[in-house]
Amino acid sequence: MPKAKKKMDKFTTLTSVAAPLPMINIDTDMIIPKQYLKTIKRTGLKEGLFAELRYDENGKKDEDFVLHKAPYDKAQILIAGDNFGCGSSREHAPWALLDFGFRCVIAPSFADIFYNNCFKNGILPITLPQEEVDKLLDDASRGANATITVDLENQEIKGPDGGTITFEIDPFRKRCLLEGLDDIALTFEKGDYIERFEAENAAARPWI
Repeated sequence: MPKAKKKMDKFTTLTSVAAPLPMINIDTDMIIPKQYLKTIKRTGLKEGLFAELRYDENGKKDEDFVLHKAPYDKAQILIAGDNFGCGSSREHAPWALLDFGFRCVIAPSFADIFYNNCFKNGILPITLPQEEVDKLLDDASRGANATITVDLENQEIKGPDGGTITFEIDPFRKRCLLEGLDDIALTFEKGDYIERFEAENAAARPWI
């Protein structure tokens, strides 16, 4: 069985300006509208990210939208409202976020399917109490001088004022992000077992 290449970039420590988007119930259609779902590629989707919020019906930029403003147009961390990623289960949603440059999304809660899809695509979703999200939103509003650091190994978020917030994460998902393991890479970790099973199965049932 050939050795698999890791499909995801590792997530260890991330320092970035955080883009504040304090809206609740941002669904997957708002993250990436249906007209952008024709592709099966994971790239080229950043233009469609939050398209209905970023552009008017004529395709003109809304210059007031946060992702059109420096330094947030280069942000790798997004801070959002409750129930982020609700709606239909489209993997294009984390693809679009990743293609724009986001590696971490922080919110009080996430829709389950979107939450799971984030881990499969190298994005760290962090769930925090509303009061801590509000503090990070306030930090983010300061702009370029308000970078925050997400330390996955130690499960800490360090704010621009030196404060630290801890977060919880499933140990298995943490390992996958730290090592850059997607579902394919995890399967190849079982390569010896799979080869042994195939050999034993071929010997026991040679007619197959």
